[in-house]
Amino acid sequence: MSSLLSIGKSGLLAAQVGLSTTGNNITNAGVVGYSRQAAIQSDTATLDQGFGFVGTGTEVTAVRRYYDNFLAVQLRNAESNQASLDAYTKQISQIDNLLADPTAGLSPALQDFFNGVQDATSNPASAASRQAMLSTASSLASRFQGLSARLSEIASGVNGQITSNVGEINSYATQLAAINKTIAGLSTDGKAPNDMLDHRDQMLTELNKLIKTTVIPGDNNTLTVEFGTGQPLVVGGTAFQLATSNSPTDASRVTVGYQSDSGVFSALPESVLSGGQLGGLVSFRNGAMDRAQNSLGQVAAGLAVSFNAQHVLGQDQNGALGTAFFNPIKAYVGVNSHNSPVSTADVSAVVSDASKLTASDYSVDYDGTNFNVTRLSDGQITQINPYPQTVPQTIDGVDYTVTGAPVSKDNFLVRPTYTAADQFSVAISDRSKIALAAPIATAAPTANAGNAKISAGTVDVNYLTPGNALAAPVTLSFDKATGSLSGFPPAQDVTVTVNGVATVYPAGTPTVPYTDGAAISFGGVNFSISGTPADLDTFTIGPNVSGVGDSRNGALLAGLQTKNILDNGNATYQTTYAQMVNFVGNKAREAQISGSAADAAVAQATAQQQSVSGVNLDEEAANLLRYQQAYQASGKVMQVASTLFDVLLNLR
Repeated sequence: MSSLLSIGKSGLLAAQVGLSTTGNNITNAGVVGYSRQAAIQSDTATLDQGFGFVGTGTEVTAVRRYYDNFLAVQLRNAESNQASLDAYTKQISQIDNLLADPTAGLSPALQDFFNGVQDATSNPASAASRQAMLSTASSLASRFQGLSARLSEIASGVNGQITSNVGEINSYATQLAAINKTIAGLSTDGKAPNDMLDHRDQMLTELNKLIKTTVIPGDNNTLTVEFGTGQPLVVGGTAFQLATSNSPTDASRVTVGYQSDSGVFSALPESVLSGGQLGGLVSFRNGAMDRAQNSLGQVAAGLAVSFNAQHVLGQDQNGALGTAFFNPIKAYVGVNSHNSPVSTADVSAVVSDASKLTASDYSVDYDGTNFNVTRLSDGQITQINPYPQTVPQTIDGVDYTVTGAPVSKDNFLVRPTYTAADQFSVAISDRSKIALAAPIATAAPTANAGNAKISAGTVDVNYLTPGNALAAPVTLSFDKATGSLSGFPPAQDVTVTVNGVATVYPAGTPTVPYTDGAAISFGGVNFSISGTPADLDTFTIGPNVSGVGDSRNGALLAGLQTKNILDNGNATYQTTYAQMVNFVGNKAREAQISGSAADAAVAQATAQQQSVSGVNLDEEAANLLRYQQAYQASGKVMQVASTLFDVLLNLR
């Protein structure tokens, strides 16, 4: 009877464990990360009774955790991608809304400014029109500065979120290392602490929402957690701490790296910070954020340089040559804080050519012999040659000047357009100094017998070369016998262009052949004579002494609005800005579409993972009834065994 009693007792205990496990599943059905469990039973050893083997009952061999590592990893990766896209979308939406705003964007301010230029050109003698032009220029500068400030605020916010994410990653790493130790201590006899494994898996899930990790199983149910290309975060019971620090070449930019116990910071390549919120933030900053700041600066720098280049070729109301209308744009130059302390090298960079300007950043490095300028967008390298320099070297529209005594491995970061929008400002405040007139005037005396006419004339940048500006009128005379013009300045070459073919006559050439309609230039002065001149007809080119009502240079300034100046002469100011807005808008739309796909992927992965690990209350209710009946039945077995034992005792 004792064996029957023992059998009933084993069944009772097994049913009790089953009831406890089922009850635990039911009560934790709503707990995030909980994996359903089941009591695993097996029969105990059988005894040979002579006539055969008789069973001795049952036992619970384990409480099994229903868990599929492949599905769990799939879900973690999907959630990491979802978190990355969510972080990216939130940030790029801010820039998209800012740049595309039809009232607060740059396009309205650009249009207003050039409307002001056109109005002043139409009324060059009007003080009101000139003042309005200055006002619209100031408004444009404020718009550039406002957009730049807002982009800087967004960048600062990204820095704060990166720092916050790194703190959270460190917290999870510390907790994972601690729970790894606990799990290892409880797993020495081969049994797994299921609830702790669930808790650790949930921490891994939350960690992957911050940065994508790779999990490698170890001994005694421990895990090694890595990110990027194998950078360790948790190894057994040891957590590696990340930290943030200002970039060595840009104090406004946060970098991520390892922090040693001694406080030494070792920066990590940003390419390893992928997935999760941190990966999304870094991807946004290195992509859309930098592109928006640099492209906005490209428009600002391009406008300032090209407008100034034309303005200085004009004449103001005081009869003087024009000065810079906008203040010069200096490129951002970051000196690497790791450069040798004995180095005195210094790099300065000033934007000089709007057409060659790019939106890329540049790295300037000294290899011990030469300075090399690397365009970071495509890796193209240009050497500073000669070095030491005698004059600045122009690379992609930027004048580089290197001074001082360098040390090998000196490094500088040059961002030509990064701060250009913030620097954009009006240089003049006196409306009379707006150079709307041309500095030269041409004339064909009425006494000329022929019908030839001379164009109004323009000047180019060569006119600014010392000695080229006209101090007195130049009179050209036509000789019918030789069909040539004479009277050109003896110290200057004369260039005659016919049908696009230029012929240069060296300085001192006494006569230059006349061709009807040919373009003629000398010393930066450009004009043309067309028609049939008579013998001894004269034409004069001299300083403009009555240019108050002249607006020839103003017309050229207004024409810059629709002229292809930027991107190697392939884009206007507005089209360059529109390209940036379009780029940001497309990226925002791509992120939204990818985000929707990521949401669907998470939902699908969750459903698959829950089909294995999730608690089904209907199933658990059925199990509850099953174990209840088993418990009652086992109790009945024990009751029967007790009754039979009593019968034996009562036998006489």
